[in-house]
Amino acid sequence: MGRAPSRGLLAAYRRLMRDEPRAPRLPTSPGFWRSPLRGPRFTSVLGLVLLAGITVLFVTGLLSYAAYNPDLSPVNDKTPDKGILGLYLFAWPTNPHWLYRLNQGVHVTLGITLIPVLLAKLWSVVPRLFALPPARSLAHALERISLLLLVGGGLFEFVTGVLNVQLDYVFPGSFYPLHFYGAWVFFAAFVAHALLKTPTALRNLRRLREERDDLVSPRPAEPTVSRRGALWFVGGGSLLLFATTVGQNFGGPLRRTALLAPHGGAEPGSGPNGFQINKTAAYAGIDTAETAGDAWRLVVTGPAGTVRLSRAELAGLPLHSAALPIACVEGWSTPDQWWRGVRLRDLAALAGYEDDPPDVFVESLQRRGAFRKAALRANQVADPRSLLALYVNGEELSPDHGYPARIIVPAAPGVLNTKWVARMTFGDL
Repeated sequence: MGRAPSRGLLAAYRRLMRDEPRAPRLPTSPGFWRSPLRGPRFTSVLGLVLLAGITVLFVTGLLSYAAYNPDLSPVNDKTPDKGILGLYLFAWPTNPHWLYRLNQGVHVTLGITLIPVLLAKLWSVVPRLFALPPARSLAHALERISLLLLVGGGLFEFVTGVLNVQLDYVFPGSFYPLHFYGAWVFFAAFVAHALLKTPTALRNLRRLREERDDLVSPRPAEPTVSRRGALWFVGGGSLLLFATTVGQNFGGPLRRTALLAPHGGAEPGSGPNGFQINKTAAYAGIDTAETAGDAWRLVVTGPAGTVRLSRAELAGLPLHSAALPIACVEGWSTPDQWWRGVRLRDLAALAGYEDDPPDVFVESLQRRGAFRKAALRANQVADPRSLLALYVNGEELSPDHGYPARIIVPAAPGVLNTKWVARMTFGDL
């Protein structure tokens, strides 16, 4: 008699288990994805944010590429097979002097800020990535292929960008061609996706009630947060990344907030030469014996012949000052530093170009690394603020900042501001 209740409970449990539908084990089943947060409106909000943000990223990326003047000389061009992708190139201006600093700061800071939005968007549409059949028609097959390029290209661009910002050069090749060609593949897929989905996203936001679609789980789990709360969480993550990155583009106290940036935190030194450095003299293989006053000579070549100038002779020429920043492709920059040296156009005059300064080809003592040689366009040479700098902030350049002489040009990427200059050849390139 005592066993009857236990047998009844066991039978009831077995009936309950038979009636309870089992959770699908494969991600290809719609019921596998049970989050109640997924839905067309949630995805649409994230998609529209990315639509605006990625468009800005692409434009600032193209401008950053143009700033190198890759069509001027092969030494500036890390993508020689670009073909029609370089048709938009133009002579990069020197005004305003903070142009590259602003452009690259926006590009890198915005890219990092959008990471939580991108990850949330991919999470919100992940059921569609596993949907079967993979192609229901030719049009659907083309859409799935574009989606593959979109997701793969987006992850590739953001990952390579973050690695470059963090100075982790673990790429299978040079960052420049990988990021450049990857950007075109990704943006082509992005444009196709935007043309297909933006009208739907706008309709989803205008609807008073959300319609069910394949993103909504047929058996959703109990919610632990609202969709609005999830959006706030994503926005908070973006704000945190913004706050811990943006300071690398500014000097002073804000730099200390850039905890996630290699060039964030305190300045690397004190005094006039204490501002940020990307490449030290030791890393570049600079031998102090070559830069000593008695050994070093600047070789200037042009139609008038070859002139060799010691540092003392350069210091005896008319010197000029300019307040200019250094800004690098990784997104970090310095505030304006006071540089003092010989104008590039005055050196062009010594080489035989007194009235109309031409392009210049600059060579460094640097032993290894990219941009040991660089080319500057005529408009950059002609700008009165473009200097062969001998001093910064009232003192001689330190070895890490390019002693005995370095190039400084307004609005130019940092790698074109060649340090440890050894030779300058003026003429049409």
